Amino acid sequence: MHPAQWRLINAEHLEAMPAALAAARGNSTARALAQSDWLVRRKSDGRFLAVRRGDKLRELHRGALPRNLFADLAALAEADASPGHLRPLSGLRERLHALGLADDYGDRTGLPLVAEPTVLAYAGRDRYSRPLWLEETAARQWRAMRAAAAGDGVVLEAISGYRSHDYQLGIFRRKLARGQTIEQILSVNAAPGYSEHHGGDALDISSPGEPAAEESFEMTPAFAWLGRHAGDFGFWMSYPRDNPHGIVYEPWHWCQAAD
Repeated sequence: MHPAQWRLINAEHLEAMPAALAAARGNSTARALAQSDWLVRRKSDGRFLAVRRGDKLRELHRGALPRNLFADLAALAEADASPGHLRPLSGLRERLHALGLADDYGDRTGLPLVAEPTVLAYAGRDRYSRPLWLEETAARQWRAMRAAAAGDGVVLEAISGYRSHDYQLGIFRRKLARGQTIEQILSVNAAPGYSEHHGGDALDISSPGEPAAEESFEMTPAFAWLGRHAGDFGFWMSYPRDNPHGIVYEPWHWCQAAD
């Protein structure tokens, strides 16, 4: 498969990505990936479950495949054939309650629920050499914007693109485990189900030598370039100072505006 055709195929519990993009975890897994076209992994923790070549599926960890594997694989095939959007995270209300969030979170913040695309496009690598997944238009415009910036002597680095609802839940759980309060987390991260990253339209941007997701990014040539040119590519800063959503100023967070 040509890199221009690489994509992430997304179902409720599983996702599939080209095996060539996966970072091997051990020699046996590396051999399995090298002999396969697709990797199937669990969304909640990224665990590698199986590889596929043609119509042959190979389990990577004995007993790791979920009982509903074939239903989930069918959902992946359906998503690949008919791109669309997943419904908001199953059990979202109960999970938000477990985090201590009330049902009126969306109304209070003005943030809408964001559904996940069933197919996302490969947009290159991020700063950490991870595959960067975005909605097709956002991926195309990100590549064009990055090339235009490079032509002006400015290097733009992607820090984070698409994030699933489950991944956002993991961010909250890890921060809570480190002793942060829910209020502290919400000032930086939208609640699971409400992040622009879920839709594949948003990405966090930085530049070489600049720490990720820090307000100091506004002092860089990269930020100044974005301020002048990002709108030409359909990207806008979502959370300026004193925004109505209760999110701190995020000069690094840019989103592809809807048509």
